[in-house]
This record gives sequence, C-alpha cells and structure tokens, in this order.
Amino acid sequence: MKKIISEVFKYFVLVLAVAAVILPILPVLFGSLKSNVEFHESNVLAPPKAWEWSNFQKAFIDGQMLLGFGNTILVMGVSIIVSVLIGAMTSYVLHRFRFPGHGVVKTLFLLAALIPAVTNNIAVFQIISDLNIFNTRWAGIVLFSGTDIISVYIFLQFMDNISESLDEAAMMDGASYFRIFFTIIAPLLLPAIATVMIIKGVSIYNDFTTPFLFMPKASLAMISTSLYNFSGPFGARWEIICAGIIIVSVPALVVFLALQKWIYSGLVAGSVKS
Repeated sequence: MKKIISEVFKYFVLVLAVAAVILPILPVLFGSLKSNVEFHESNVLAPPKAWEWSNFQKAFIDGQMLLGFGNTILVMGVSIIVSVLIGAMTSYVLHRFRFPGHGVVKTLFLLAALIPAVTNNIAVFQIISDLNIFNTRWAGIVLFSGTDIISVYIFLQFMDNISESLDEAAMMDGASYFRIFFTIIAPLLLPAIATVMIIKGVSIYNDFTTPFLFMPKASLAMISTSLYNFSGPFGARWEIICAGIIIVSVPALVVFLALQKWIYSGLVAGSVKS
C-alpha cells in the first residue's frame, strides 16, 4: 500500500509540474492562431475558432525577424568565443596559481553576481558612449563578451578533475603556460566549454535590455527586439507578437533538446572529485 501511495504521489507531482510548464504556453500558442478581434473577445485558454496562419508570416516578414536572426547569430558567435576564452583562462589562473589578492578576485566575482545588472546601466551607457561604439554591433559584442561567475564556477569544478602533474610534466619539457593551457587544459575542458557555450548562448538569445538600450538602430535589431515593432503608442498587435514568440522559441527549444545531455553532464560531471 505504501508503495502504491508513493507511486501515485510521484506521478501526481509530475503531472502538476507538466501543467505548470504547459499552461503558460497555451495562451501564447492559441493567441498566435487567432484574429485580432477573436484575440480580444475570447478567453485566453480558448482554442482558436479559425486558425490564422498568416500571423506567423506577418511576424516573420514585418518584424524583420530574418535580420534579427542574422544580427543575433553574428553578435552571439563572437561574444561566446571571447567569453568562453576569457572564462576558461581566468579559471585556469584562479585554480593553478596562488597570488596576492587571489581570494579577493573570487569574492569580487561573487559580489558582481549579487548586483542587479539594471543598476549599472547608466555607468555602462557612459562607457559605451565614450568608446564610440553606441548603436553598433560592437556594443553588444563587448557587453556580452564578459564572463560571469557561473562560467567560472563550471570551469573551476572541471579543473579539480585535471591533475596538476600534467602541468608539471609539460613544464619540464619546456612548455609555456599558454601552451599548457591550449594544448592540455583546453581539450580536457571541452565538456565544460560546451556547457558554458550553451548557457551563454541562451542568455544572449533571450536578452532584451542590452540590444534595446545600446543598439536601438532598426538595422541592428536582434531577435529579442524584433517583436518590439508590433507595439506602439496606439496599442499592440498581440496575436502577431504571440506568433513571433513561438517563432523565436522554436530554435532555442530545438537546440536545448539536441544538446541537453551536454548541459546536464557539464553541470554535474565537474561537481565530484575523482
């Protein structure tokens, strides 16, 4: 009887979890297939009476989503490469070397994670303006290229599983620290690098504030700001915005489902010392 109750409770919790995930998506999915009149007159959870597939066409063409995808891929590609390189090298230095202020640097990374990013927007905007990169793709690349405590933490956990004897053997053969990192450490960090790339990529893909504030030019719109074209002082075309949300969500969902094993293994594999 206890086993039966336990199984029933387990599946009940799983059903609740699934419902909690699906219910917020249904209004967006149904709304994307409704006309403007039906959207405002019907219940948000009511299925559409007539499916308006043209909403997806309007969202993709009028919202210039192809341009948004192009800008996003360009900014995201460069930013991820720079961010992963900085994060991995920072973690290597913090893990392998002891120097004055070693603990302070780690503490500063943690403190930076506690400060809301929105509180720094004025200072960041001034810096971007002084660098003369406002309203250029370089603004997004520079801001997204910075590493964060999550990336550093993941790399540090993996570094615990890489023996320092490998570094010592390479140094005895005359290898420099840069050669040790790029020929020995970096290949062993590939699972962590893949995990950080996925997490960073999703973060950049979903970010709205940075391109909206620092890249407001229409030709520089990223995928997260493309849907802003359908809102204005006279109202918003919510049925088209919903269709755009579905279009934007599909690539992220496909990438996550295809690479989810890398995410889980990267977050867990480095958490236990061998």
